Amino acid sequence: MNLTICRDAKEMGQRAGAAAAEIIRSAIHDRGRANIIAATGASQFEILAALVAADGIDWPQVSGFHLDEYIGLPMTHPASFRRYLKERLVDRVPIGAFHYIDAETEPEGECRRVGELLAAAPIDVALVGVGENGHLAFNDPPADFETETPYLVVELDDVCRRQQYGEGWFPTFDDVPRRAVSMSIRQIMKSKNIICTVPDRRKAEALRAAVEGPVSPLVPASILQQHPQTLFFVDPPAAELLTKKYPRT
Repeated sequence: MNLTICRDAKEMGQRAGAAAAEIIRSAIHDRGRANIIAATGASQFEILAALVAADGIDWPQVSGFHLDEYIGLPMTHPASFRRYLKERLVDRVPIGAFHYIDAETEPEGECRRVGELLAAAPIDVALVGVGENGHLAFNDPPADFETETPYLVVELDDVCRRQQYGEGWFPTFDDVPRRAVSMSIRQIMKSKNIICTVPDRRKAEALRAAVEGPVSPLVPASILQQHPQTLFFVDPPAAELLTKKYPRT
């Protein structure tokens, strides 16, 4: 695990996007294809913008997978993660394939469907963030660190739901769904590389716990300490509570 404190959120996204682009280009060079996991939310705005603007990516040779999605939310809803990724990634590059989670269908069956696709596609790079409650994808605490199932139906805790409301995705807290489909912790950890972007002071405590605290299901993102190819890019407000010295740009 390596962590870099960037000058601001824009540079955070640019550096993370450049790192992801290099991994994708290398995978295509080495074996003719690349597989990626794309996340959503406020932490991903800048990295996706940088990634779609990157030079030299043979996008038709790239397949993408969806990290998580609310159950029952239509793609037309402003908070739909399918909509988010379609608008910010899929519609902006000629990507070869993107495997959305359609959580409007029977969710357990959808977990199996997308999980089977994922099992045949080793992931070169996963783009992730850290929630205000320390979650990784929609694996809220206490997270399941043991299951090998690629995708899970999960219950969202109130801290997670308040974050989604606070970021402006829903008109009221009660509108935030209580259930979602999420990629499992162990599946995320199978990615060859993980790039984690963490902006904002509201995530400072979660970031400190994730990178400097013990590895624990109570802080799901802390598992990233055990992945040797995880790169954290954070902005100064998110880094305010860190006690160790990290490189700065």
